[in-house]
Amino acid sequence: MDLGYGEYFQFLFALIFVLALIAVLAALARRFGLGYRRPSRGKHDRRLSLVEVIPVDAKRRLALFRRDSVEYLVLMGATSDLLLESAIPAPDDVVPGDFKSALSNAVTSDKPAETPS
Repeated sequence: MDLGYGEYFQFLFALIFVLALIAVLAALARRFGLGYRRPSRGKHDRRLSLVEVIPVDAKRRLALFRRDSVEYLVLMGATSDLLLESAIPAPDDVVPGDFKSALSNAVTSDKPAETPS
């Protein structure tokens, strides 16, 4: 039983149709609230954010969360999570990774620079 090109194209189009139908139904389900909940506020009004994540090893990672103006350091593992430090005041004036602000803070600091002798 050899299949001709027509049968291959029919199978391919049926597969594409079924995949497109699944994608449309998934989009409709999310649109009408059957998927993940989205926050109702805009990006700037969010109170909770993930500041940074650093992998510790293959199974654990450190995460720094910010809620309002307070940060929390959490050690997340495969089976458990551990709050390491809470109520850390969040820096409001320094954007993480902002080189110019870090440089200006270093230049204007009160500590004199140590010279190696």
